[in-house]
This record gives sequence, structure tokens and C-alpha cells, in this order.
Amino acid sequence: MKTIQEANDDVLERLRLAEPRLVDVKTVSEIVPDADAHTLYHAGPPITWESMSGPMKGAVYAALMYEEIASSPDEAEKIAAAGGIRFQPCHEVGIVGPMTGITSWSMPLYVVNNQKYGNFAYSTINEGMGNVIRFGAYEAETVDRLKWIEKSYAPVLKEVIHREEGIDLVSFIGKALQMGDELHMRNIASTVMFRDFLYARLVELDLPLTILREIAAFLSGKNDQLFLNLVMAANKAAADAADGIFPSSIVTAIARNGYEVGIRISGLPGRWFTTLAPPVDALFFPGFSQEDACPDIGDSAILEVLGMGAFAMGVAPGLVPFLGMHGAENALATTEAMYEICHGEHDRYRSAFNGERGLPLGIDIMKVVELQRSPKINTAVASKEAGVGMIGAGVSEVPLQPFVDALVALDEAIQN
Repeated sequence: MKTIQEANDDVLERLRLAEPRLVDVKTVSEIVPDADAHTLYHAGPPITWESMSGPMKGAVYAALMYEEIASSPDEAEKIAAAGGIRFQPCHEVGIVGPMTGITSWSMPLYVVNNQKYGNFAYSTINEGMGNVIRFGAYEAETVDRLKWIEKSYAPVLKEVIHREEGIDLVSFIGKALQMGDELHMRNIASTVMFRDFLYARLVELDLPLTILREIAAFLSGKNDQLFLNLVMAANKAAADAADGIFPSSIVTAIARNGYEVGIRISGLPGRWFTTLAPPVDALFFPGFSQEDACPDIGDSAILEVLGMGAFAMGVAPGLVPFLGMHGAENALATTEAMYEICHGEHDRYRSAFNGERGLPLGIDIMKVVELQRSPKINTAVASKEAGVGMIGAGVSEVPLQPFVDALVALDEAIQN
């Protein structure tokens, strides 16, 4: 049997060598073998309908109306409350979803292939800001936009990807990190680059002018986080390829569902270690406070698992005021603190503000427990009420208990 050190070295190598490439757009029905219209996938560890937060329930209403299973929020609530919907974590079927993460049968997904190891990961297409399903909106506008993405935008995006024979995501990610994106809450550089890439190819297609204008408006509107879902799928593809290496103590998933936060480690694949999701230390929009906030929510902490987000705060000093932090030196200090709970560094993704040092990589539960220092996560904050939307942004900290529990379970597995 490998030692923990040897297993962790193997995990780190797999994380470093991942080659995520956007290769297609497919629906959930095409990629999940046992999917059906009455199965919904959600962010975070497993959760029941009764324990779901307001925004996640709102997103369920939107998904059931989008799938035409329900004609109204009231009908959707009755169906879900009566047990008519099967809920499953996105992570367990290779998907990652921001905030509520609610993903349904007909939704088009980015298909990302880790070409180094051959595995795939998926994420929904970012809807932009406003009344969007990831923040729990369920208005007609929300459902109509999802339909438009499915019927109008996704087929065109699919054609572009096929014409290009896939799109290398490593170059987008690497350049964006050099341009001030930490890629979790700041995606401006990555979005502009990807948007320009699409524009240059959209004009080569024989599209009706009305469709071209609709797509241009969608891409250029309030959609600064267009690239977020792509980098989430890229990181999921890298993490999944590093999963299942016994007895590794490195984290391969951190996810929150608005009720609990859970982690998974490579050495114990498929097992969740959970505790109650913490509140977010946030800067709130005018008129909102911590009392209005949903506890931490979303699969987007897959960014921190791969050394981005809060782990890369040192590359994104422009984000500091938006997260309620004070001074660029605090951003660098956050990154420095995260190095100490990681097994190593990334040799491909580097910080231009820290001597080109590789980003911290490979969260090690042994170091987390020994130092009593938990991973930090950059995140948006959703209202606890369905349909209100984003009310702030800040930094959360994963409680220590899941790391302690995972370490105990790993030790027991080694002893047996």
C-alpha cells in the first residue's frame, strides 16, 4: 500500500497535469444514464426537500416550470413536498452548479474533457445576473431565459465548439490569473477573452440577424461571470481524475447547499463529511444584512479546491473592496495562509503579484487539522428568501469538523 505522502504526491500530479478542454454541449438527459424529468441535481452534499433553503426551493420551482412538470410555483411546491422529485448532488454525477446548482433533464451543459486522463465534467451555462435560477428566482423571465438558452444559444455554441474541434481552457485560465481574475468572484478578464473568442466565430456562421443580436446582447449584458461555469467544470474534471487514490488525505470537493457544507477526499471516494453551512463574512448591498442571508451555498468552491478563488486572492487586489476586505496586503496574506494547508503548488497557474509563485494546490486535511486553519472561500451571498437574489459578497470559512471527521475515517480505513 502507498504511504499517505506517496498518495498525496500522486494526487498533486494529477491535479497539475489536468488538460481541461471544452468539447461539446449536451443536455442532462444525454450525459446522466439514469436521469429523468423528475430528477433534479443540486449544489452541495445530499439534502432533503424539508431542509432546503429558500433560494434552493425557488430554483426547484423554476426548474419544474421549465420542464413543464408544474405550471406555477404553488404546483411545483406541492409536487416536491409530496416526494414527486428525486434530488441528487450535482457532484455525484460529474456536474458542478453555482449557488443553488439546480440542474434538470433538458438543461444544456458544457462538456469538459480532461484530455490527460480521459474523464468528463459538466456545468450549466451561466445565465448572467438578475432573476436567475442560481439565486433562486422563479419568475416567468427566469424560465423564459432558460428556454432561450436551450433552444437558441446552446445549439449555436455547440456548433462553434465542434468547428473548433474543442476549446483549450488552460490558456484562458492561465491568462486570466495573470490579468487579475481569481476566477471565483472576479471573472472579468476570462469572460472578456472568451466572449471575444466567441464573437470572432459567431460572425462566421450563417445565423439570422435576430439570433445574432440576441446572442450578442446576452453575452454583452450583465454577464461578467460568463466564464465561471466553465472554470468550475474544468476544475471538476481535474479533481475527479485525482479522486480514489488511497490513502490520500487531499480534498477533491468542497460544496455547500445552503444548509450543510461537505467535503470529499481522494482516499475515501464517494463519501461526504458534513456540518452546518456557516454564514458568510460579507459586504452586503444597501438594505440587507446578515439576518437576510442564506448560509453558504454552491458548488463553486471547486475553485478553491484547485487553488483559485480565495486561495488566489493575491492575484486579484481589485476584488478586495467588493468582498469587504481592507487593503491589498490582506489579499496576499489570505493566499499565504492557504499555502500552509496545501500539499504543494501549481506549476501551471501562477501569481504575477507573488514572484510568479504557483498557486497553493492540494488541500490536505492533516494540515488543516494540525494547524486548526480552515480553507477560505470567496462567494456571493444569496437572500434566504426565494426570488430575492444576490444581496452581497464576501468570504466564508469551512468549519473544521468535516476535516476532523474525514481524518478519523481515513485513519480507520488505513488500520483496516
